[in-house]
Amino acid sequence: MTGTTRVAAVDCGTNSIRLLVADVHPETGELTELDRRMTIVRLGQDVDRTGRLAPEALERTFAACREYAAVIEELGAHKLRFVATSASRDAENRDEFVAGVAGILGVEPEVISGDQEAEFSFTGATAELPGADRYLVVDIGGGSTEFVVGDRHVEAARSVDIGCVRLTERHVRSDPPAPAEIEAVRADVRAALDLAARTVPITEAGTLVGLAGSVTTVAAIALGLPEYDSTAIHHSRISREQVAEVTRRLLEATHDERAAIPVIHPGRVDVIVAGALVLLEIMERTGAREVVVSEHDILDGIALSVA
Repeated sequence: MTGTTRVAAVDCGTNSIRLLVADVHPETGELTELDRRMTIVRLGQDVDRTGRLAPEALERTFAACREYAAVIEELGAHKLRFVATSASRDAENRDEFVAGVAGILGVEPEVISGDQEAEFSFTGATAELPGADRYLVVDIGGGSTEFVVGDRHVEAARSVDIGCVRLTERHVRSDPPAPAEIEAVRADVRAALDLAARTVPITEAGTLVGLAGSVTTVAAIALGLPEYDSTAIHHSRISREQVAEVTRRLLEATHDERAAIPVIHPGRVDVIVAGALVLLEIMERTGAREVVVSEHDILDGIALSVA
């Protein structure tokens, strides 16, 4: 497209690192995707317990960065923004992470606040949705979950420390999870929802929009897809009853049984139970009858901000 800017956006979270290379029209904000990819690196491995990024987690992340650097160079993106979220906010040795990324990609990762994360997520998720509605956008990550309410602009946002990796590492020891472990996860989610509700009117939006791997994976299972298909998942509407049924199925399954479900990425097999529980608790608390699932999220918001 003439007049467009070719940009690259990297989102490095607690569980995964993702790349988007796109052409962005500066006036309309229209985004034409050229490459979108995701690698499970589990950067947040044990951060909740140790307060530090593990050496092997850093090396997995740097390996993905080297792969992404080659893609960015090949496609000729002129501008790059690298945003790092929950795990690197929490870690004592985040300087090691920053230096490693800068050495590979030539830009320092911006360790953004939960509020900035929420703004990017909201922009990316709602850009294609009708402007007449008020949305609650929920981004369920590995270390944290962001709650954002707004129509075209953010009215209120809050990031709370309930992510699928953090909750799994904190509470889940059995396979399948024991009732007491499930209840402990639920209790943490409910406490976090109480916290979020102090600043974000989570029960007052017309439409719940769900983002990130836990939500898209639950949707893929609910839709009965034989393999992961982002086109089928994007903007699908999954009812609360469907989410409850998928969650029940995951809670009763062993690790090997979950691994045999073709739409679950191998890096999500051990954390998808907690992710599904977070989504279900949110739907029950907010009274949402369904969730609109978006494959466009913080990455798209970062790309738009670069252009």
